[in-house]
Amino acid sequence: MNAFSSLMDGFGTALTPINLLWAAVGVLLGTAIGVLPGIGPAMAVALLLPVTYGLEPTGAFIMFAGIYYGAMFGGSTTSILLNTPGESAAVVAAIEGNPMAKSGRGAQALAAAAIGHFAGGMIGTVLLVALAPKVADLAVDIGAPDYFAIMVLAFIAVTSVLGSSRIRGLASLLIGLTLGLVGLDQMTGQQRLTFGSLQLADGIDVVIVAVGLFAIGEALWVAAHLRRTSGQAIPVGRPWLGRQDVRRTWKSWLRGPLIGFPFGAIPAGGAEIPTFLSYVTEKRLSQHKDEWGKGAIEGVAGPESASSASAAGTLVSMLTLGLPTTAVAAVMLAAFQQYGIQPGPLLFERESELVWGLIASLFVGMVLLLALNLPLAPLWAKLLRIPRPYLYAGILFFAAVGAYAVGGEAIDLVILLIIGLIGFGMRRYGLPVLPAVIGVILGPNAEQQLRRALQISDGSVSGLVDTPFSVSVYAVVALIVLWPLLRKLARGPLKSRRNVTE
Repeated sequence: MNAFSSLMDGFGTALTPINLLWAAVGVLLGTAIGVLPGIGPAMAVALLLPVTYGLEPTGAFIMFAGIYYGAMFGGSTTSILLNTPGESAAVVAAIEGNPMAKSGRGAQALAAAAIGHFAGGMIGTVLLVALAPKVADLAVDIGAPDYFAIMVLAFIAVTSVLGSSRIRGLASLLIGLTLGLVGLDQMTGQQRLTFGSLQLADGIDVVIVAVGLFAIGEALWVAAHLRRTSGQAIPVGRPWLGRQDVRRTWKSWLRGPLIGFPFGAIPAGGAEIPTFLSYVTEKRLSQHKDEWGKGAIEGVAGPESASSASAAGTLVSMLTLGLPTTAVAAVMLAAFQQYGIQPGPLLFERESELVWGLIASLFVGMVLLLALNLPLAPLWAKLLRIPRPYLYAGILFFAAVGAYAVGGEAIDLVILLIIGLIGFGMRRYGLPVLPAVIGVILGPNAEQQLRRALQISDGSVSGLVDTPFSVSVYAVVALIVLWPLLRKLARGPLKSRRNVTE
């Protein structure tokens, strides 16, 4: 009942005219940026982060909520129309959505994706309202060893499920942890990796790292592989679903959140796994198996619903524990820090109005998203005709303006370029970007919790595993690390048994 009354107060905040305006602006901007080829929600949020600097915190985060969901829908639009996923979570939408578009059913694919986002986001946010305060209450009793264990789990989980190999994931994480070391040691005050520069004494701002790795790195990568021809948008007409389409998709819309939300709420790498699981589930349950691979609408509806619910789930761990499990959550955590707000167990007490206003704005943003984007789908298709050189020149401009706005120092532009070159190199050698961003944000905090835990135990390593919670978390970490080996060992006896029977 307490959560319900707090949510009602949040609606009182979110439904004020000015906050409704920010939510609508966020949805439009997020969709407009996210719908462009090669730009996912993380890059869209990172690019638009400087836009919110002049706003008071509640209005800024309400706008962020609109940008978040708008950019997710935009990524699905490019995935369906151009077979160009804006992010890894939108890859599955292209499997069935793009064949639908090529066969002239792009309108139905976009509508199924939009309603799927709406249904998944609504159900996920309801679960967020129900679970987040309870998780926050439990997290109050978590000590330094437990926090460090959770962060180790986040590091291992993110590096294990992303990219083509674990080695590349760990290499990306190491890059992020190294960038996080730049600045003054929080406990001793000694300079680390500053090379004698006073401007680096405060460290590298997370916004600059995020914009550099995502926007600059992507722009340089596209420029290095740019072709003179631009993608041709497919006319989508008026988006609508027939009765037969609704009969085939409504169960998929409801099943998606049951898969997506749990994966978003735990450090399991975001929406990539649940979208694939949803796709496999819908394919197994479908009565139209001959259509799969050629444009089965359930293959769009289920994964998109799971993706949206997973996004709501990531906010549970970010708001209650301060743990970002996706790139977008990492950028949003940077926005919280920009306003001097630290997400964690006490956030619901200290910033109650802001948190519940943000959660209420998720409901408002999703309604606006559905109302605005169903009729505007043909307009987004026209945006896809922008030539790539002009598109990425604009991205470089906005990225440079945003980086300069963070500190007003010319050196920030140099750092942005250097980090952008690092991002380009990471793409060149197949290193995932997310572990690096997670490393920059969580690295300093993980170091601080580690040193606190060691101080409490007088330097004894056993102090890191002296609670049941930390032991349980490390058991999960060990399972994740050893799972490939255990799977190989399990396959060995099975193969030998088959050979014997044959």
